[in-house]
Amino acid sequence: MKNIQLLGLLLVVVGSFLPLVHVPIIGNWNYWKLDHYLAIACWILAACTVFGIVNNSAKVVRFFGVLLILLFAFTLVAVKMQSLEYFSFLPFKSWREAFAGVVKLKWGWIVEFLGAFLMIFAGNKKNKRTQI
Repeated sequence: MKNIQLLGLLLVVVGSFLPLVHVPIIGNWNYWKLDHYLAIACWILAACTVFGIVNNSAKVVRFFGVLLILLFAFTLVAVKMQSLEYFSFLPFKSWREAFAGVVKLKWGWIVEFLGAFLMIFAGNKKNKRTQI
């Protein structure tokens, strides 16, 4: 179980350096370019997950895995809201939505969510001892 949890942790950390958002003309952005504070929060939660993995505490690993998923979901919503806000100077709502739609999510999010889900579901196997 620890190996799968470590693999999930590695995917989360590596995923934060992969392209997460594509902004036309500017290029691809990873977590650090999106927001420094969100990137630091991701790495702190990953470090806390290491504590749970080292101490064989599946509950701690699951807890921080859920927090990472919530952080990723919050980041996705924030990216969408920020792109709409960035084009708020446009007079029509349909124009704002069209221009905000050019900001595309990239494949790095798959790696991020896969790593967090691996951390959550890897520790669910229960030890079943049978007595004779």
